[in-house]
Amino acid sequence: MGSVIACEGAVIVGAVHSARDIDRSSAVPFYHQLKRLIVEDIAARGLEPGDRLAGDFELCERYGVSRTVVRQALQGLEREGAVIREKGRGTFVADRKSSEGFGHAMIGLFEEDVRGRNGEQTIAVRRLETVPATALVAAELGVPLGTDVVEVERLRMVNGEPWALTITQLPLFVGKFVLGEDLSDVSLYGLLERKYGVRFATGRRSIEASVANESTAQALGVPPGAPLLVLRTLAFDDAGIPLERFAGFHRGDLSRFVVDVHRKDPTD
Repeated sequence: MGSVIACEGAVIVGAVHSARDIDRSSAVPFYHQLKRLIVEDIAARGLEPGDRLAGDFELCERYGVSRTVVRQALQGLEREGAVIREKGRGTFVADRKSSEGFGHAMIGLFEEDVRGRNGEQTIAVRRLETVPATALVAAELGVPLGTDVVEVERLRMVNGEPWALTITQLPLFVGKFVLGEDLSDVSLYGLLERKYGVRFATGRRSIEASVANESTAQALGVPPGAPLLVLRTLAFDDAGIPLERFAGFHRGDLSRFVVDVHRKDPTD
């Protein structure tokens, strides 16, 4: 006979399949097991972002667990960005891909950009140092080959999961300002503009498909050869002097770039 579970004030006799799905002899907490089962069910049924999941009471009855276990499991999945819970409407499959604006805005990693996405966003500094400019870096930043430039490597994460590896090169007259700064969880553009008066006016931005090499794959927690979306920006001041060279290597399974387009009058 199935176990008896209190759910929404009612007494529910656990269904036969509940004991098979929830391992009641395991030391793993029920809500951890339920999280896994819900994720597996989403994948098995081919549910898409926005699809509605079973309600709390139905999950309680289906898996033979208490309402507390269901709530703990769904809260955990919501924190991880797997589901979205809307009061009065229910629980829905979340879109795990984070959207990145691509186009008119002159932005790098602004605080507004970080806060504008679902989930907890964090940025960790992996490297902050001066390095000699390679031929390509020197050409794009307009400095002599081998000249010291400041290079910043940061790992951007969503809910603790690696999302994008970014590498920025700055000419020394700009980069000197950040050498003593803590660049964790801050906007590099915002810091330079507000604190040091560096003005970013224009930029040239591109996007391309690529695959992860061994070092990038290790940083992002994906296998070598995994698909990436690579965003590159070269930023200038009002006088057209290069201020920043930026490359962001975004996991292809977690990223999308959004472009706003406007029709131009053909007579213009």
